Amino acid sequence: MFFLLDTLMQGIASYLWPFIRVSSVFMVIAVFGATTTPKRIRLLLSVVVTFTIAPILPPMITIELLSLSAVFVIAQQVIIGVAIGFVSILLMQTFVLAGQIIGMQTSLGFASMVDPSSGQQTPVISNFFLLLTTLIFLSVDGHLVFIRMLVASFDTLPVSMAGLHLSGYQALTEFVSYMFGAALTMSLSAIVALLTINLAFGVMTRASPQLNIFSIGFPVTMVSGLFILWFTLSPIMAHFDEIWRQSQLLLCDVLLLSCNINGGMQ
Repeated sequence: MFFLLDTLMQGIASYLWPFIRVSSVFMVIAVFGATTTPKRIRLLLSVVVTFTIAPILPPMITIELLSLSAVFVIAQQVIIGVAIGFVSILLMQTFVLAGQIIGMQTSLGFASMVDPSSGQQTPVISNFFLLLTTLIFLSVDGHLVFIRMLVASFDTLPVSMAGLHLSGYQALTEFVSYMFGAALTMSLSAIVALLTINLAFGVMTRASPQLNIFSIGFPVTMVSGLFILWFTLSPIMAHFDEIWRQSQLLLCDVLLLSCNINGGMQ
């Protein structure tokens, strides 16, 4: 009887521990973790992925499921899963932040709508960048790369009470500063162009004080902003390729995976 109970608990644990980490990833990962995605869909995806990868995973830790130690193990699996999904959020928010900077500089930031990923009010340009980045992310199979690294993380970070290493937390923190730098880099050309236009209007106002700068400058700035936005979209694929590469390297550092120079796993 005890032998059958132990076998049953071990069988449950072999699916329960991976399910916790997988469901934590789908709780926050880009696209699937958005507020517009129904919770039942996320749960279904977590169950399907868990039952798919469970047979190829290493043996799970032998621990009493109804114990205090199991609570710490669950907490560590949630942290690992959230960290994996959080990297995709940082990837998307880089372009959202760039859109906010461009929108505010081009006087197009007053038009706002609900961000589907967070449910907050953001400028329309930010939502446009988010939708464009989402399409690129799905077209390059970014979600499959995250799932692949999730499966590989069970070898480098096995289910235990250890969890992420201190270097992983440090890498996540440093990538936040990289996110702001990358967003500023994408919007720097727009900032310089709008600054030049505003300086030109300043000179015109100084030369002709009777010129109504508000009635002329505002529409010109908006129209110029649309053209600047058009030219800004040209190198967006190159920006995404670099940030996507850095995101994969970040995942490799957090999950202690071996990566090549292109950001893939070896």
